[in-house]
Amino acid sequence: MVTIEAKNYLYTYSWEPNEKSLCALERRTLFGVSSESSVLESPVKIDPSRSPFIRERLEIICEGPEFQELLKEIHRLEAVDGFKVVFVQNPDAERVGFKKLRRIEKEVGLHLRGEAELVNPGIWYGVINTGDRWVFGHYMKNEAVWLHHVKKPHSYSTALSTRVARAVVNIAAPETEGVKMIDPCCGIGTVLVEALSMGIDIVGSDRNPLILDGVRENIDHFGLEGNVSLKDINDVSGSYDVAVIDLPYNLCSVITDDEQLEMLKSARRFAEKVVIVTLEDVDSNVRKAGFDIIDRCEVSKGRFVRQILVCA
Repeated sequence: MVTIEAKNYLYTYSWEPNEKSLCALERRTLFGVSSESSVLESPVKIDPSRSPFIRERLEIICEGPEFQELLKEIHRLEAVDGFKVVFVQNPDAERVGFKKLRRIEKEVGLHLRGEAELVNPGIWYGVINTGDRWVFGHYMKNEAVWLHHVKKPHSYSTALSTRVARAVVNIAAPETEGVKMIDPCCGIGTVLVEALSMGIDIVGSDRNPLILDGVRENIDHFGLEGNVSLKDINDVSGSYDVAVIDLPYNLCSVITDDEQLEMLKSARRFAEKVVIVTLEDVDSNVRKAGFDIIDRCEVSKGRFVRQILVCA
């Protein structure tokens, strides 16, 4: 869930060159800002493990223009026991060497009142130099959940990577609670696994009966529960807040321009918002189906260049 509180949060980012545009779209969706920086400050609170691009999060407690000023602020904090301090590298700055960062961590720890716990800490703190000030706060690291999902029992070489799928889910549902999502061309279930792992209410369907057992096994493999059915997108009923549609393309699935338009018209019928993943230029059909393209990006995988369109 995305929440906005009175406090501020500092996020560090990293991305591969081929995913820069995707990272920017996810950031615009989650935080409502555009930025080239790898450090983002926002009142929006997001679990860093939701995103394949967020590395760490600091819930800001205190700050200072210089390190010594920060230490004075830290020393004024209430005493706590069982903490550990980690130095957070600023991706936009020169990397701090091991000896120096350990010295910084030690100095911060000595100025905190209470007992540290280096082996099994109950409280994690982080400290970072943003370039214009020093910041100290509660620390949370990205657990890279999508990396575990790479090891699913069944996969396709042309399927979305787990990183891209996770970002697409974030773009589709920045608010995860109370959202009804559908993936009506679910393929081997990469998007389903990522959405279900975030606690999103999502159902999947596909018209190919040969893959459904594999989809269900992929979901079960990670201890998740999800509903997957044999159904053509044109037969989907009900109403959903958002749909993610990885459109079939002629390299792997023969589909005519008219069939593609019919799919998009069906999506317009059952979903208020649609995130379309495509290898082809579908702008004309998207508009003919009654959608407006409100944002977009590109992401490459080998010789494939996928477009991701946010439509409403």
